[in-house]
Amino acid sequence: MSLQLEKVSRAVDGVDFIRDADLTFEPGSFNVLLGRTLAGKTSLMRLMAGLDKPDTGRILFNGEDVTGQSVRRRNVSMVYQQFINYPNLSVYENIASPLRLAKMKSGAVDQRVRETAAMLRIENLLDRYPLELSGGQQQRVAMARALVKDATLVLFDEPLVNLDYKLREELRSELRQLFRERQCIAVYATTEASEALALGGTTTLLHEGRVVQTGPVAEVYRRPVSTLAAELFSEPPMNFLPGRIRHHEILFGDTVRHPVTGPLAELAEGSYLFGIRPSHVSLSSANDGDVILDAGVELAEISGSETFLHVSSQGLDMVVQSLGVHTQHVGDPVRVYLPLNRLFVFGENAALVHTPADSGGVHG
Repeated sequence: MSLQLEKVSRAVDGVDFIRDADLTFEPGSFNVLLGRTLAGKTSLMRLMAGLDKPDTGRILFNGEDVTGQSVRRRNVSMVYQQFINYPNLSVYENIASPLRLAKMKSGAVDQRVRETAAMLRIENLLDRYPLELSGGQQQRVAMARALVKDATLVLFDEPLVNLDYKLREELRSELRQLFRERQCIAVYATTEASEALALGGTTTLLHEGRVVQTGPVAEVYRRPVSTLAAELFSEPPMNFLPGRIRHHEILFGDTVRHPVTGPLAELAEGSYLFGIRPSHVSLSSANDGDVILDAGVELAEISGSETFLHVSSQGLDMVVQSLGVHTQHVGDPVRVYLPLNRLFVFGENAALVHTPADSGGVHG
């Protein structure tokens, strides 16, 4: 069963929560809503579920207008970031609760509960109570309860945000596998670009209640339609460097000049915004055609096995993301290299005008 939103809008006290959302979700699809906090992800999910009603627009399930239908009349399940389980019920009864409300026969309930528990690897916990479980186990129970009734639409509102890294990676992998085997529509909200990339499927970028871009995750990542889309779908955010193309050269600032080669040579002369992901800026070069900038370190951040160097050169600020722990300090001079074949180019209206042929893999 497909889900379609046609020009859906919702405002509260004059503030737009969702504005003119046009989206279609196909049966068996896994869909990610990616946006910052307050971008409208939860508001959009509440509209899909029937918890809220849009001010304008229509919501259709398989072509049928359900805009005015309450959540009770829709076959929808939802998992929240704060896992919600009934503390006085066993894991078994927590999972079984929506089936019992639907008055399913006890034999069918038992079969469905055990199948779903096995799928989420909690079959050995069925006799325990939620307070006897770890956070990861409790979230699995909440997910099992959402999945057990075989809903047409399953909504995940940042369900892994409160779990540790290892558990998040484990559950992401399981989710991808789980929805390959089902024909329901899954919609997953996150603030993290890396999570959207890891989950795959279709990604919709949201910002201040508006849909910025939607499409297959690899396509949205490799061809962001605007600087905003590129910034939202890059972690850390993409670097943007104002520059010009003139007399067959790229000019950054007053002194940095570099010959225009390859597809960039087809661009008209003028001012542009050049984008490059922090992971594609380097402190060493294996390519003689790289743009070279002499810069100074403004901040050095070590995050696990990576270092994020914030550098500045002639008023151009950027972040360099490197593997390993580097020893640069604030004020240190560094030379950074920008590969021409990694540069995105945006026009003065912030729209994409050039995509690099080598924009990197989905995780690049």
